[in-house]
Amino acid sequence: MTTSDPRRGVPDGSPDQLAAQLIRLVRLAHRAKAKITKAGPEGLESAAYAILFHLVEGGPQRASRLAETLHADISTISRQSSALVDHGLVERQADPEDRRASLLAATAEGLRVFEENRRHRNRWIAGVLADWPEEDRRTLNVLLARLGDDIETRGPLGEDPPHRADRGESS
Repeated sequence: MTTSDPRRGVPDGSPDQLAAQLIRLVRLAHRAKAKITKAGPEGLESAAYAILFHLVEGGPQRASRLAETLHADISTISRQSSALVDHGLVERQADPEDRRASLLAATAEGLRVFEENRRHRNRWIAGVLADWPEEDRRTLNVLLARLGDDIETRGPLGEDPPHRADRGESS
């Protein structure tokens, strides 16, 4: 690789080099996500798809739970979930545990749009990794899962890691 950027030279595993590559990866993934989510309804923010993802993957949830999970302000979740409701991708349901509260749930159309986006994303990723040996793809998956797990369990900037109970897990 010929480049003038020393952070992209020979991989050395330094925190600075890893951080630069993670920032680059996040930026590229964000750009790709914005293009892939264009398959959804016009005028829907790409950030709203994170809500749809969590509702499809985790089932009906309260807005407060989504805000906590997505590390977002409740007003942001409220605005984006209202847009999802307006587009027919999400519906509000009575919470069976507390009739005064409501749950957000993906609709059949929300599931269809989600699956369409998933197909676009998977086709794109398959194309990006088409020349990679299967062992490399497997290793990448294992390492990314490990990195995600470690990021979830270690607080940034020296903070104490969240307790398992804080993340909705039991010991």
